Amino acid sequence: MDNKDSLKAQLISDFQTIEGRMNGAAKSAVHQVRQEALKTFETLGFPTIKHEEWKYSNVKNLVNQAFEFNAASDFSAQDVAESSIPNLEGNILYFVNGVYNAELSSIVSPASELQILTFSDAIKQEPALVEKYFNQYADSKNNAFTALNTAFAHNGIFVHVPANKVVTQPVILRFIADARKVNVASQPRNLIVVGKRSEVQIAEAFRSLGENASFTNAVTEFFIEEEANVHYYKVQNESDKAYHIGTTSVLQAGKSVFTANTVTANGGFVRNNLNIKIDGEYAEANMFGLYIPNKKQHIDNHTAVDHAKPNSESNELYKGILKDNSVGVFNGKIFVREDAQKTNAFQSCKNVLMSENASMNTKPQLEIWADDVKCSHGTTTGQLNEDALFYMQARGISKESARALLMLAFAQEVIDKMKIPAIKEYLQELVVDKIYQG
Repeated sequence: MDNKDSLKAQLISDFQTIEGRMNGAAKSAVHQVRQEALKTFETLGFPTIKHEEWKYSNVKNLVNQAFEFNAASDFSAQDVAESSIPNLEGNILYFVNGVYNAELSSIVSPASELQILTFSDAIKQEPALVEKYFNQYADSKNNAFTALNTAFAHNGIFVHVPANKVVTQPVILRFIADARKVNVASQPRNLIVVGKRSEVQIAEAFRSLGENASFTNAVTEFFIEEEANVHYYKVQNESDKAYHIGTTSVLQAGKSVFTANTVTANGGFVRNNLNIKIDGEYAEANMFGLYIPNKKQHIDNHTAVDHAKPNSESNELYKGILKDNSVGVFNGKIFVREDAQKTNAFQSCKNVLMSENASMNTKPQLEIWADDVKCSHGTTTGQLNEDALFYMQARGISKESARALLMLAFAQEVIDKMKIPAIKEYLQELVVDKIYQG
């Protein structure tokens, strides 16, 4: 048995060990979904580069390691202070090695605006609501990592915004991988339901500590009802020994607006899947991404927008700055179904290679079954503009400073899409530090 099979066997054994604790006395509908997902994971196993969706992202180094799932941690209030995002206000919830820490968390919004429960509590207290939405759009049938997360869906958060509510304070989910003692792993499952004509900001921030390896396999599901407006932010600042597989699945009803901002500053191996289905007329989806790998970091962004109904719009812009021996991957898919007439869909991926050893793999895809649409996609990969560099140097700016300023200007378009000031400032500093490294 090789290490890959060993990790798979370990996970299956772990499921059998904790199954009773996850399910309780009764066999719930949620647990039946878990059991089916485990069977799927057993069948699929971990993907290899022979799988088209994983052609450029080899998980061999991940599955050849041993991890302690949901490991105990002594992460404290002092650690919070050292790893906090300055001036951040809102509903801030901490998860340490995947487990919710109520003592470190703070919920400030009134219950009349939104309901926040741990995923395990939501199964008990809101079973009908959870069963209605859980795993309805996340693809646990064909994606091994999503199947694995679904099988172990116990830790994470449930957020429900009732109809006609404007949540004034953002919901910030802070996931800390404390790998200071051992290799750690977690599988948070988040379920977010936003009612008709409501508005909310949701942010996920991932951070890892310590010299050991960490593995995060996260799945977040959004269900956005008619005329709702949701801003979603994902910020990744993890170590060079961090493995992150993250899947965000979004289902939009008519006249809703969903805006996603994904910024990956650091991480050893990162795979972000963003899947959006526009299932109502006059809905809008916006996707912005920025990734700045250096050293041997590997950042992979896979996006898919499925236009299922007419008169909808999607806009997508991803930008990458690649340094040293880093690798970037972008695979963006747009589907326009036969009934989705009057669709506008635009996709762009732009990359700057700062090193001859850095590489970028892009694959934009567009599949259209309707005939009355406006769609475009494109990707560019190249070096910094030499004319601009020369112009700045001619005015007394050093070559290193000129390069950094041009890279910052390139990244700024995505950073400016952030609407939470504290996160925007935090990212600005992260990006500047990353640009000036090396």
